[in-house]
Amino acid sequence: MRLTIKNTIPKILAVVVMATTLQSCFVAKDYVRPEFQETENLYRTDNLPQDSLSMADVSWKDMFTDAYLKQYIEEGLQNNLDIRVALQQMAAAEAYMKQGKAGYFPSLNGNASVTHQELSKNSQFGSFFNGSIDQYELTGNLSWEADIWGKIRSTKRAGEASYLQSVAAHQAVKTQLVSAIATAYYQLLSLDAQLEVTNQTIANRESSVETIIALKDAGQVTQVAVDQNVAQYNSARALKVDLEAAIFKTENVLNLLLGKPASTIARSSLSSQQLDAEMKLGVPTTLLSNRPDVMAAEYGLINAFEMTNVARSNFYPSLTISATGGLQSLELDKLLDANSLFATIVGGLTQPIFNQRKIKTQKEVADAQQEQALLNFKKTLLTAGNEVSNALRDYNAETEKFEYRQNEVQALRRAENNSEELLQNGYANYLDLLTARQSALSAELNVIDNKLNQLLSVVNLYEALGGGWR
Repeated sequence: MRLTIKNTIPKILAVVVMATTLQSCFVAKDYVRPEFQETENLYRTDNLPQDSLSMADVSWKDMFTDAYLKQYIEEGLQNNLDIRVALQQMAAAEAYMKQGKAGYFPSLNGNASVTHQELSKNSQFGSFFNGSIDQYELTGNLSWEADIWGKIRSTKRAGEASYLQSVAAHQAVKTQLVSAIATAYYQLLSLDAQLEVTNQTIANRESSVETIIALKDAGQVTQVAVDQNVAQYNSARALKVDLEAAIFKTENVLNLLLGKPASTIARSSLSSQQLDAEMKLGVPTTLLSNRPDVMAAEYGLINAFEMTNVARSNFYPSLTISATGGLQSLELDKLLDANSLFATIVGGLTQPIFNQRKIKTQKEVADAQQEQALLNFKKTLLTAGNEVSNALRDYNAETEKFEYRQNEVQALRRAENNSEELLQNGYANYLDLLTARQSALSAELNVIDNKLNQLLSVVNLYEALGGGWR
């Protein structure tokens, strides 16, 4: 037995050396990021300088200053159900990545068996063994494939890309969650502000109803004027009911984002909100490193690229070395003797010749999926640039018209006060007052809506640039 093993060792070493040498014959290609001409003009704006810095580099803890909002974002990142699902997807992708890395190692299986065989007494072996055979085995099976063409390396890289894609997807969920929580919170503050204006309007209109009744009693207006004022008063009360219902639902939305049952949300006021983060877009290429969905799309392309390498390598022969060894004996008490040792080593090349076109189909499918991943990467990048442009345009528009909205409110409030005074002195009719009063309320609500849109446009720009996951 010693002589057999001694003679076999040089053969094993020769096969291993040959396999190691052949591994330099890779047919797998290395991934190179594609160049898109559209990248240079992703942002449709000349208003702001573009440099290497971006709003996305700012942590959400510095971006948002409201203490309540920061608390809710922190809570949402810990408890949100979508975040927890993404974490489990990362765990699954990490397991596949580890499996890909283990592709370089041999597989080893152990086996213990007892075989009892009844033989025909009239057969050649049955008469010799008295009709039955008992055999005991302890064996180990080892198999290893040399990575001659780079198939195992590409499989490993594909697994790594898939894992990084899941990480980027998790970051994208974080970015979307931060934006969603901030949006719901600001909407809640906006509804509070609208409710405050509406409550004040209800108080004013209740007083106006009393005044118009007094004017009717004095013969200065008709019952029609009284009815119109009562109608406006009840219209404001109905608006209050709608706003209270909207507040209730928005609180529920925010609670769902936080991953907890519905409850009252503590909050500050819309007037106290300030987002003073400097509007820095960064050069368009920063989206490749800041925006998670763009990063995920590129990792998807890398995965498809490496799987194309795997499909290409399947056309070439594979070198496999397998070995089986262990202890084998017809008698249990002699199983551990040196004479029970046995070993088999097989090394061979397998070249696919005809297998119902499966390998060619795999290659064609891999090529199509790689092209699909490339187009998806390009579309994701273009979509990101489009969203940045739209968010910036919205911010500029809301900022520009905010002053006009404030001037409108001031003018309509003066018109309302003057109309009421003229009506009381008999120089105007009640329709002028009703029109001015309704216009003033609408204008005040528009100012609040304008302030909300300013805040949301900054949040949208922050998300569009890829901020929030750091």
